[in-house]
Amino acid sequence: VLTRLVQVLGAVSILLAFVYYFYPPLELGRGIVLIGLPVAIFVLALWRGLFFVLNRHSQFAERTIIFGDEASSSRLLQELKSRPELGLRVVGRILVSGNGSYELHYESRSPADASLGTIKDKELTTAIGEQRVNRIIVALEERRGRLPVELLLSMKSRGILVQDGIELYEKVTGKIPIESLRLGTLLFSSGFRLSRFLVIYKRLASIVVSIIGLVLTLPLLPFVALAIKLTSPGRLLYHQKRVGRNDAIFYCHKFRTMRADAEADTGPTWADDQDPRITSVGRFLRMTRLDEIPQLWNVLVGEMSLVGPRPERPEFIEWLTKEIPYYSLRHTVRPGITGWAQVRYRYGNTIDDSREKLRYDLFYIKNMSVGLDVLILFDTVKTILLGRGAR
Repeated sequence: VLTRLVQVLGAVSILLAFVYYFYPPLELGRGIVLIGLPVAIFVLALWRGLFFVLNRHSQFAERTIIFGDEASSSRLLQELKSRPELGLRVVGRILVSGNGSYELHYESRSPADASLGTIKDKELTTAIGEQRVNRIIVALEERRGRLPVELLLSMKSRGILVQDGIELYEKVTGKIPIESLRLGTLLFSSGFRLSRFLVIYKRLASIVVSIIGLVLTLPLLPFVALAIKLTSPGRLLYHQKRVGRNDAIFYCHKFRTMRADAEADTGPTWADDQDPRITSVGRFLRMTRLDEIPQLWNVLVGEMSLVGPRPERPEFIEWLTKEIPYYSLRHTVRPGITGWAQVRYRYGNTIDDSREKLRYDLFYIKNMSVGLDVLILFDTVKTILLGRGAR
């Protein structure tokens, strides 16, 4: 929220600058701006703080019940509990059993008394009414023959909001639960579609930004090259095979940050915490992301985009595709220098990290837009300044 407030104030300031330039009579004095900006920041912070206090209070929160499987409902429950600012109070869960019955679990009770045993369809309406539920979230991985459609429709007609659990999970977390995905969901989803405008915008933006980036960083290149050459023997640039759009293989260019023989004994491996293969200068280049300047050439020639999923090495692709469902969907768009997974998740060097980052990458591919790209670029700058996620 703080980041968004700063972005809004910055955007308004730029907009006002344009207005004052084209219509000077509207321009405010310097003193007014200096007084108004702190007042605006204080009032906004106070308002958001008051909103959070009221929204987190159980008396004002929406009484919510989760209808679904044990795994899906538990995953969603943990996310909602960690975000009280959403104003959703989960009063219980209705778990679907294999024999057509349902098991009630109330969150407000002690663990020993939480389960109320199994009930039938007709008793669901009474149980939901007793809890004064405002919202029902459906978190079922397999719905065929297990979803009481007529019951949920009757609840909806009484003013209770019935919501898809996957949709809510995406909005809350910014990632897609690949465990609950189905091919039909992907096929008929409103996302996962690249419009002609978006394709043209992303290519033009990538060309313009890569040219500007190469020109601005040109004075730094001799110093980076000299630091690499003076501290470790070997090539200046490291050309590594990566998998791009439509599984095309290309060479990703980076400044060398490891020893020249880094993979001579181990073969292709992910970098680790305090990796001994990384040189002292290389660690600084990774922390400041200066090692990725040559990738702007990949962007300029169209092998990469400015924003998109990070390209992976072909040595890992076959393995990851077998282990992680829908992993190949990452290759439906151009890979990027930065991406949603990079700004939302740490550097990953395990199969579980790759699975978690895929959830973020699929969310980006599904919801690609100019606004999301701008948000990622803002967060990338913040990540670089704070030195997070580098390895």
